[in-house]
Amino acid sequence: MYITQSALAINIIKMSFIKVYVHYVWSTKNREPYLTKNIRQDVFNHIKENAIKKNIYIDFINEYNDHIHCFVSLNDDLSIGKIAQLIKGESSFWINKNKLTKHKFQWQDEYMAIGVHDEKLPAVRQYIARQEEHHKGLTFEQEYNKFIKRYGFDIIRKKN
Repeated sequence: MYITQSALAINIIKMSFIKVYVHYVWSTKNREPYLTKNIRQDVFNHIKENAIKKNIYIDFINEYNDHIHCFVSLNDDLSIGKIAQLIKGESSFWINKNKLTKHKFQWQDEYMAIGVHDEKLPAVRQYIARQEEHHKGLTFEQEYNKFIKRYGFDIIRKKN
């Protein structure tokens, strides 16, 4: 019986192969502009370091004053919701513990998660990288509403 090298490799390497990218977006509680330029890099670095410890691969991250864009490659043991929970919960705890903001820092409970096709990876990275420039003419709420419309999310907004 003849076994090819590739067949042998398949038998030796038993692992999951996953290539799914998700673009997350979430805001600060009540869209407070707490993510100022003087703390952003520290927050980025901490989120990235914490993500590595939790087996979360962050491909790209950027924030603006009141929200964050986080581009993540999924793995086989964490759900989309669990990733958002781990990043948001731990980072808000860390921001408060280190007193990076004058007031108690919190993320909004909700988030948006959008799957990204391979062909769109460079465009999404570029979009995330240009947040400051992008928001010179567009509020986060306007950006969020564009995402809602573009991706066909069916939401019912509560009236206060």
